[in-house]
Amino acid sequence: MMLKKKIYLSLLSAIVCFVMEANSCNQPSHIAESAPYVPAAGLSKAYFASGCFWCVEAIYESVYGVEEVISGYSGGEAADANYEAVSSGSTNHAEAVEIYYDANKVSFETLLKVFFDSHDPTTYHQQGPDAGSQYRSSIFYQNENEKKAADAYIAYLYGIKAFPAGSITTEVVPFISFYPAEPYHQNYEKLNPNQPYVKSVSVPRLKKFQAKNQELLKKETPKH
Repeated sequence: MMLKKKIYLSLLSAIVCFVMEANSCNQPSHIAESAPYVPAAGLSKAYFASGCFWCVEAIYESVYGVEEVISGYSGGEAADANYEAVSSGSTNHAEAVEIYYDANKVSFETLLKVFFDSHDPTTYHQQGPDAGSQYRSSIFYQNENEKKAADAYIAYLYGIKAFPAGSITTEVVPFISFYPAEPYHQNYEKLNPNQPYVKSVSVPRLKKFQAKNQELLKKETPKH
């Protein structure tokens, strides 16, 4: 499944590049890139990684109080990141999301609940059919309060025996940088509902989370 996904994306990227080059000779491009998201004043940000960012983006965008989610790359040593480099493992980045949320409507602790309720944190460097360090489970904390909250939530999960002792592989690490993914990755699940990976992996993952956490959802969630 992961190989099919990579082949599909490579073909899509090549087609996009070809069309953009063809349109560059004094003609307006018909493939318009989305304008950069401009957050409203007062929004907070959070950073997580839990497998394919298509899936994670769609899950968090269905949560009440979340205003926008950007797919991208975080957690690596390289000074830049793109899909091909991250997929090769050469940058050590993870596919991650940048979440803009209204802290008056949803807390960081609730975002942690969403994180742990929407993936398997016990599978090392793997989620579903996707394997590799870029699919690892990570919480990128921006301050000590976020670190304490993440550590406390993991302790809580062990306390209620949600997972066997010592089985959670999620890394809780300092946030360093975030690089937005290529435009064709943004809102991918919403814009490509019939893509095979989306139908077989992303949508079932979203529906499973939503069925378990209906009280956390926006009144109108994306329909799939």
